[in-house]
Amino acid sequence: MREERLLAYLQGACLGRAYRVSGKELERVMGLSGTDLRKIVNRLRRRGVPIASDQNGYFYAQTSGEVYSTIRYLVKIRTGLDAVIRGLEASMDEFRLGR
Repeated sequence: MREERLLAYLQGACLGRAYRVSGKELERVMGLSGTDLRKIVNRLRRRGVPIASDQNGYFYAQTSGEVYSTIRYLVKIRTGLDAVIRGLEASMDEFRLGR
C-alpha cells in the first residue's frame, strides 16, 4: 500500500527532473522515515519502476536520459562505497598484527 501511494504521488506531482522533490519533503508528505522511503524506492526500482533521483531529490522519470542519469549517479555512489569497503578491509591488517 505504501508503495502504491508513493508511486501515485511521484507520477502525479513529480513527473520529470524539473518537478523533483527532496527526500525530506517526501518523508514529510508520505509520513515515512528516511530508511523506509529508501527501502520503498529500491523495491519499486527492482520491479522496473523508473523512479529517478539525484543529490537534490526524487522524481518519476519522463525520459530514458533521466533514468540513465540516475544509473550514473548510483554507480558513482557504488564506486565510493567500494573504496570505503577496500579501506576497511585494509584496516583489518592492523588487527591481525595485534595492534
